[in-house]
Amino acid sequence: MMGVEAGELFPGEDSLMGDHRPSYDLVVFGATGFVGRILCGYLLRQVGANAAVQWAIAGRSKDKLEALMVELGSRANGLPHIIADVTDEASVRALCAQTRVVISTVGPYALYGEPLVKACAETGTDYCDLTGEPQWIRRMIERYTTVAQGSGARIVHCCGFDSIPSDLGVYFLQQQAQQRLGQSCDRIKMRVKAAQGGVSGGTAASGINLIQEASLSPALRQELDDPYSLCPDLGPATPRLSAHPPTLVPVQYDPDFQGWVSPFVMAAINTRIVLRSNALLDYPYSPDFQYEEAVLTGPHATGWMVAQGMSVALGGLAAAMAFSPTRWLLGNTMIPKSGEGPSQAAQEQGFYDLRFWGVTASGETMEVKVVGDRDPGYGSTAKMLGQAGLCLAEDFAAADQPGGFWTPASIFGNILIDRLEQFAGLKFEVC
Repeated sequence: MMGVEAGELFPGEDSLMGDHRPSYDLVVFGATGFVGRILCGYLLRQVGANAAVQWAIAGRSKDKLEALMVELGSRANGLPHIIADVTDEASVRALCAQTRVVISTVGPYALYGEPLVKACAETGTDYCDLTGEPQWIRRMIERYTTVAQGSGARIVHCCGFDSIPSDLGVYFLQQQAQQRLGQSCDRIKMRVKAAQGGVSGGTAASGINLIQEASLSPALRQELDDPYSLCPDLGPATPRLSAHPPTLVPVQYDPDFQGWVSPFVMAAINTRIVLRSNALLDYPYSPDFQYEEAVLTGPHATGWMVAQGMSVALGGLAAAMAFSPTRWLLGNTMIPKSGEGPSQAAQEQGFYDLRFWGVTASGETMEVKVVGDRDPGYGSTAKMLGQAGLCLAEDFAAADQPGGFWTPASIFGNILIDRLEQFAGLKFEVC
């Protein structure tokens, strides 16, 4: 499937195969995909091609990597690139041997992601991605946690719009609550106040694959009803499933935000990541902490109608995706193809404004907001993913955090918040 030998290096790069010292601080795997191209452009603007951070691009097609170099322009001169294919285990392990950190944009991860996670866990290579596929994350945690803990590999899923703003937004609110109120919030809800952005073919493919898997597996459907499905089993400290609200909030009036709300499609993954962060950090939010997300549609009858319309559309889309004929029709008419997504102008015009409202056990409340200056799914996601990778490469020595499967809040915390505010166009503020 590959045009050149697995693990082959391009001109201008010295091979260190057999040398235990990695050649690179960071490698972008899947560089020629839609988000991968955006990410590479962002990294070039941030760190250049021959700077203190040594990085490379990787993919399975030599021709596509060469085309990407042309697309990136003269500033990419000297940027090394590596041939690797997820269907060739030797090439993936060779890739891991050359770098301290891998950023993966190769999805759907449930179809293509495991070989790289396995190789990183076995070789002690740090890893981050932008998956939003909870069923796949659970499988990776179950299969490779012990391996990653032994090798020292830090594996961090969900480093895009799902779930960095949610995970770090809750983390930020809880810190502010401790500082200003003297206690954490037992319950937090996030509301999407405003957002503008498009959908790429990669995201659509991941969603379709999840729906297909769930339609064939009663066990998976049951798992997707459990917001704690990614939490470690810590015995009595693990909260009861029945105590937590559903991840997809129904249409209802929210008195705290004085408006109607509708289900938020990202809530299914974001809620799980936030709850896992609380568990990994040893329950600083509260053993009985609850978290929910929804889209704020406005007050009065208009807000109710918008909320109902969004809910019906979301349910109809999920139902259509579960059946082959309607799935084929949508895939060939409305849903973007793999490698497609919003234009550069659309990314730059995009934005999001997320509001987090928390209440303590004593009834005191606090509200914070997280805002981003680009299309949430792609323009902003690429910047968040890039900073997560740079955080692993630059801000953590091997002894700073043990190997294993982490969440953004549990491993990065304030270090990544500072990076995102300085370099990625995000703001974390008390309302």
